[in-house]
Amino acid sequence: MTESAAAQTDEPVAAAGAEPDDPVLAPPIGPPLTVSPDGEIGRAPARVASQMRRFDRSLLDLVQQQSTLQLFFLWMGTIVLSGLCYWLGARAGEHGLVEGGRPVGGDFNGFISAIYFSFVTATSIGYGDIVPVGFARVIACTEAVTALLIFGAVVAKFVSHRSDLLVSEIHRITFEERLDRIQTNLHVVISDLISITAVSEAPDPPINRISARLESSMLLFQTEMRTIHDLLYQPKLTVEEGVLSTILADLSLGLTVFVDLLAVLPPNFPRSQPFGIILQNLTRYSHDICGDCVPHSYTPRLTFWMDRIKGTADRIK
Repeated sequence: MTESAAAQTDEPVAAAGAEPDDPVLAPPIGPPLTVSPDGEIGRAPARVASQMRRFDRSLLDLVQQQSTLQLFFLWMGTIVLSGLCYWLGARAGEHGLVEGGRPVGGDFNGFISAIYFSFVTATSIGYGDIVPVGFARVIACTEAVTALLIFGAVVAKFVSHRSDLLVSEIHRITFEERLDRIQTNLHVVISDLISITAVSEAPDPPINRISARLESSMLLFQTEMRTIHDLLYQPKLTVEEGVLSTILADLSLGLTVFVDLLAVLPPNFPRSQPFGIILQNLTRYSHDICGDCVPHSYTPRLTFWMDRIKGTADRIK
């Protein structure tokens, strides 16, 4: 068979230097990559979407910064401005509103009709007694969309205000319950420490039972002291002076009972690593709770209890 005949056969002829078993690469499938104006491939749609999200957030932030009264005045201003556009068009000879088959004029009655039509359009009532024609249709459509969005924002403001009141009330109730729980837990700790002190002063006290019971009570005491510490250092939390004074007095009493308990513990009482960590935390929190340490000014009554807590913590060994 000649070379020309071989070229006419259906068998594919491999390129020079290529192996017969080399895979044939198929062309890429899918939409072509998008090239952004700055030359980056495939990032233009994502960049546009990111810019749109930023614009939405900015617009929402701008609406949230406005008060309900400001949004209401903006809504009313849109109605008045659109009505003026209708009326000024009539005075210029471009009658954009038709009432009863006759164009609305540019006189005072025409101004009243224009404002009336603008208000009906903004509220989406549409009685049909006055209809827009020509350029007024564009203004009417724009006014309807704008007024609807602004009015929706006003309604959302009312709903948000009501929700904020409910959330604030829930937070207040929860906060008051937490304060009551602090006082209850401090009373439990003080009672438990007094009971442990009585057991420790008895002859041949059970060391293991005392150790386990004491660590459990001090863990609860440490938790409540940390809560009180955070309460004094957070400026947004406001507590009545009488409630805070009672809490600080209970905390001071608990520290005093604990220091007295440490003095009567048996000499062979084992101090485990968790117990040592609890002592360090109690000392650190107590030193932070003082009249000159907290970042806010308190009354002399509260400062007295703070300084007493710090002085009692200095006796912990």
